[in-house]
Amino acid sequence: MNDMLATVDGLLIDIDGVLMRGTEVIPGAQESIKTLRARGIPYRFITNTTIYCRLTLLERLRALGLHLDLHEVYTATYAASRYLRSQGAKTYYPLLMPDAQLEFTDVEIDEESPEFVVVGDMGPSFTYGRLNKAFRAVLDGAQLVALHKKRFWRTEDGFFMDAGPFVVALEYATQTGAVVVGKPSESYFRLVLDDLGLPPERVAVIGDDIEIDVQGAKRMGMQGWLVKTGRFRRGDLARGIWPDQVLESINDLVREA
Repeated sequence: MNDMLATVDGLLIDIDGVLMRGTEVIPGAQESIKTLRARGIPYRFITNTTIYCRLTLLERLRALGLHLDLHEVYTATYAASRYLRSQGAKTYYPLLMPDAQLEFTDVEIDEESPEFVVVGDMGPSFTYGRLNKAFRAVLDGAQLVALHKKRFWRTEDGFFMDAGPFVVALEYATQTGAVVVGKPSESYFRLVLDDLGLPPERVAVIGDDIEIDVQGAKRMGMQGWLVKTGRFRRGDLARGIWPDQVLESINDLVREA
């Protein structure tokens, strides 16, 4: 068995940049999943993708040939919906794409006096008017919830700003810190670890983000394995964050050592 896999009992695997780049499946991703399943190595897929609800994401992955099960997939939208339910939320104002809002069907949208403002990705739909409405809601007492604070992401068309800059703008304007429910929050990692039933020291996170995935994993006591696909840039390895493993791609997992 590959020496890397011998050091852990389970894996938390990012999706964007690890299994896919934009709408393209990274070569070897399907084969790697099949091999992990055949060897009985437990894993979960963890993503900060905020465009879709969990069911839609699963359908899109399956349509691309990535045959995952619902219980294996964790998203920031799912984590946020669980958080709002845990807080007894009745109303919220979403800075989210319509499909992502399907994760919150038991919470009513209120654009005037919501209990929570939830910020994810809206792409070109981010407007000053929407941000200002969220700003006013937080000033009036709504809790600011961020699905994540990533700076940018990468598709086959290049790099794009992510939701993080908009979250930081709201934090700065309102002088309020957001509750971050996606990676690298401890609550998100703990949610998935509890599902796996494994201690952190026997689990590795595989991701393409040196801060969110690798540093976030190490803060939790897990290993952080960095792949050179997705958002990886050469300068990532000179930032004082040391991955436990560096992989050319997820396909390295199933190559014999």
